[in-house]
Amino acid sequence: MKKQKIIMGMPVTIDVVDRNVTNEDISEIFSYLYYIDEKFSTYKKNSEISRINRGELKVKDYSSDMKKILELCKITKKETNGYFDININGVIDPSGIVKGYAINEAYKILKNKGYNNFYVEIAGDIEISGKNNNKNWKVGIQNPYNPKEIIKIVALTNKGIATSGNYIRGAHIYNPKNKKPAQEIASITVIGPNVYDADRFATAAFAMGEKGIEFISFLKGFEGYMIKKDKTAVFTKGFEKHVESN
Repeated sequence: MKKQKIIMGMPVTIDVVDRNVTNEDISEIFSYLYYIDEKFSTYKKNSEISRINRGELKVKDYSSDMKKILELCKITKKETNGYFDININGVIDPSGIVKGYAINEAYKILKNKGYNNFYVEIAGDIEISGKNNNKNWKVGIQNPYNPKEIIKIVALTNKGIATSGNYIRGAHIYNPKNKKPAQEIASITVIGPNVYDADRFATAAFAMGEKGIEFISFLKGFEGYMIKKDKTAVFTKGFEKHVESN
């Protein structure tokens, strides 16, 4: 059963191929993602993050989810040598971690309900469980210079995959080291054990520019595929083991 909605201003897809899947269980996932959007959207005037940025809430009044996300952001900043930083011009924006976190939490909900073969996707960032008709799930990597073109197809099971780039949403990732939009590379795709880690590390690696692929290569259990401004690709040593053979 495959369902799609627009949440967080982005396309959300849930595809469960287990035979016992119910509409109610998938609807529960969508409801959870709506809840996350209402709490963390920087575009919604009454979201908790917007109220925090306006100084309307003190730390003691933050929700448990907000405290958890902000703590995860702090940990990620340390793990990435400061390249993941949610403080931008005096405003807190945890978007670089919220999407992957939300997908991963939705994945856990489906797992806890007993489903084994499915994926949850928000705007190209995906967490995959099990198989699709006894085969690994196939995921396409877009050409940042022509998003309608798929330049690589990877076959994955029990993995997360996330891509960071400016080719769809514009310059929305900042390099906290020089306080400017990150524009040194075209895109970087990261494959990891889950989409939460793949997403946050992809954001940081994009901010790092061309040295981001080296950062990914030193992370155990992760692979990366970077497209540079000159339209050439650089990838980690183990990336090709995921590439779908013709």
